[in-house]
Amino acid sequence: MATIETHHKSEVRSHGSDDPAYQAFFVLRAAFVVAPILFGLDKFTNLMTEWDRYLAPVLSDPLPFTPHQQMYVVGVIEVIAGLVVLLHPKLGALVVTVWLAGIILNLLLLGNYYDVALRDFGLLLAAVALQRLSTRFDAHALLWPVHQG
Repeated sequence: MATIETHHKSEVRSHGSDDPAYQAFFVLRAAFVVAPILFGLDKFTNLMTEWDRYLAPVLSDPLPFTPHQQMYVVGVIEVIAGLVVLLHPKLGALVVTVWLAGIILNLLLLGNYYDVALRDFGLLLAAVALQRLSTRFDAHALLWPVHQG
């Protein structure tokens, strides 16, 4: 029993800037706060790209809004997702994972953005990694994580 307690203490000991797992959590969290917020805001300006072209007609045509109006909704959702990652990374990473799965499906339905779909699959895997790391570092704090043990 003493061996288990000693092992557990050594596991819990390091959770600051010298802990590689914490560093990975911090980098992924920062990326999934900044990227969704920037991409979401760009849905209103189209400075990075013309976002409407990435919307599959099979998904957008049945809706009573133009693709451009639908991109406004997408932008709001992305900004919210980034804020959720900021405030509650464990939940936010799950939201981003599901959102990226939807984006990938949309891109596959378009049939000509397989490279972007593959990139977004890599982002989805990174969001899954953030969610797993969040089980250790997200203490439901508003802005800064605390080591869970």
